[in-house]
Amino acid sequence: MAALTTDYQADLAGLLLGPGTPYVIGDVVGLGAPELRTQDVDSATEDGTFPGVDYYGARTVRIEAAIRTPGDPAAAFDALARLHEVASTPSVRKTAGALAVLRLRQPGRDVRRLYGRIRRANEVSTSQAIYGWIPVEIEFTATDPRFNDDILQSISLPLDISQTTQGFKAPLVSPITTGVANPSVRPGWVTNAGDLPAWPTVRITGPVTNPKVWIVETGRALELGITLGVGEWVDIETRPGTRWVLRNGSGNASTALTSASRLDLFTIPPGTSEIRWTATDYTNSARLALSWRDAYTALSKENEPWR
Repeated sequence: MAALTTDYQADLAGLLLGPGTPYVIGDVVGLGAPELRTQDVDSATEDGTFPGVDYYGARTVRIEAAIRTPGDPAAAFDALARLHEVASTPSVRKTAGALAVLRLRQPGRDVRRLYGRIRRANEVSTSQAIYGWIPVEIEFTATDPRFNDDILQSISLPLDISQTTQGFKAPLVSPITTGVANPSVRPGWVTNAGDLPAWPTVRITGPVTNPKVWIVETGRALELGITLGVGEWVDIETRPGTRWVLRNGSGNASTALTSASRLDLFTIPPGTSEIRWTATDYTNSARLALSWRDAYTALSKENEPWR
């Protein structure tokens, strides 16, 4: 991942574009509202239509750029080759659900990122390559139209038997079910500073049985009928297009989810929310890790042209 240190720079799947690079950005379009997928229905007995639900489609970002290596045509063709290599990365192109990342930086704004696929990265003409100038067209299709913050936030919560509100009386007998932690002691607060719900990634590390994770403000929960031993874990990804539940990094564990557990509805709303979880833990060493990126409707809150 390239470091975006200058305004108007972009990072295309690890390839830095813009000021300070051989890739000069002329224009970027597709940063406004994406196209709609409407569900309007024609009126059967009168003029007009009945408006249905409108959904955003994929966001297509087009970058008009040029490779500039004055007096060095060999360097220009090398830069063109690097662009083609990034666009044809086999691990993304040949893997269903795999996504590339486009990161953008505007003046006075934090870096934002989009997840999708590079659909075009071609030269327009090589007639001026002898002078070290090759115009190129880049097209990136974001499967999720929302902009994500570049900073990945995370929290880690134990099942801490010493911080429960009811306390325990000796002798303790296994298994120990901890219940809900006292928010004043172990709150599990998460903050989404964006204006759209954010998609979290969840990891539960054993030993643990029948874990349940929920967001207090929405009431949405993920519950698994599963037992994880020492050193085992389960990962849950909620992002559109990449939703899965994996055990120990490879085994499909989606069947362990209860019928009420909806990955498409398990989001962190804008503002501050509280994450809670319960499970049965014999050793008090289980852990919940939750990570997310703040989500935004727009790249920035003000319209600022690219230079």
